[in-house]
Amino acid sequence: MGEARTGAGALASGLASAGSPMPEAGLEAEVAKLLPFLALGARADLQAEAARHVLELTGSGPGRTLLAGQAALLRALVELAAAPAPAPARDAARALVNLAAEPGLHEPLLQAEPELPARLLGRALDPQWPWAEEAAAVLANLSREPAPCAALMAALEVAEPGESGLGRLVRALCTPGYNARAPLHYLGPMLSNLSQRPAARAFLLDPDRCVVQRLLPLTQFPDSSVRRGGVVGTLRNCCFEHRHHEWLLGPEVDILPFLLLPLAGPEDFSEEEMERLPVDLQYLPPDKQREPDADIRKMLIEAIMLLTATAPGRQQVRKQGAYLILRELHSWEPEPDVRVACEKLIQVLIGDEPEQGMENLLEVQVPEDVEQQLQRLDRQEQEQHTRERSEELAPEPRAGGATPT
Repeated sequence: MGEARTGAGALASGLASAGSPMPEAGLEAEVAKLLPFLALGARADLQAEAARHVLELTGSGPGRTLLAGQAALLRALVELAAAPAPAPARDAARALVNLAAEPGLHEPLLQAEPELPARLLGRALDPQWPWAEEAAAVLANLSREPAPCAALMAALEVAEPGESGLGRLVRALCTPGYNARAPLHYLGPMLSNLSQRPAARAFLLDPDRCVVQRLLPLTQFPDSSVRRGGVVGTLRNCCFEHRHHEWLLGPEVDILPFLLLPLAGPEDFSEEEMERLPVDLQYLPPDKQREPDADIRKMLIEAIMLLTATAPGRQQVRKQGAYLILRELHSWEPEPDVRVACEKLIQVLIGDEPEQGMENLLEVQVPEDVEQQLQRLDRQEQEQHTRERSEELAPEPRAGGATPT
């Protein structure tokens, strides 16, 4: 179970319009023609047209590869993406989103403009910047890889009077209407990627800052699976820090109900079972829906699994009735890999305690050959679940000669 890395992913077909692919032979000449018109101070209509052409180029693999070798053009794109109107900042930023979606292009992007993370971070966190969502999406894609993530973390650590960079990021993410012209959903994946780094987790888990508590309600954020997934990925990464489990599960944070509630459905438990659940999970309405995104459901389960790494953590998770929610989730869960994760967590909760000296599951050293065997068994188990699922969904054979209607 590795730390979560999330990004804008398929934004080449999401935020940005791919456009029509151009013949490869003409791409290099096209770039040479475009560069003068992308410079700051170029005529506005020609600059906008040039930015649109670059955006179209980023919609194809050959186009992105060609652009990655054009350092001057990449620098011009970054300049435009941070430039005020009438510069075509939105199309420039969308082109950078598409380029940053390919990990292999991160190095040329940063070589062309080492200040890219710092410059776009300023725009992403500017409450007046209309294209802050695009800037955040570029950074979410870039920060999936270690080197750009370190550069972004360094930009955040540059001290500002009165507030740290991470504090400002969390405030922007958690404040409704922080930017009236940009939803800022991609700050969620950006924070998730940053939380791979120990310094970011130390900030988020500082008991004196009350940061992680601000994130918890966003596990139920209704308007964006991107924001929900980013926040859940952040919480999951924080759960790797087993020294903080007692605090996370205790009354100061009380993280478990926020992880369980998205996994809960409208089940009607007996009175005895209901009393075992946290108050927020009791008597849920009949129209209660589970988290619709399978990847997010799996991350929620993995976060709870991490919280069961120590004996006190397992005791607290059992005490709050997590098994009841997971039992019903397992009966409902349609995705094989999520069901497997759920089964493993249930086994931890209902199984015997590990022998003395092995109570902390995160610190147990597994021999390499045993680890490889366990991974092989995991793959076989998931393949079996996938086959069973396919058989369940297979259409019934039609009688001979039957015609579809």
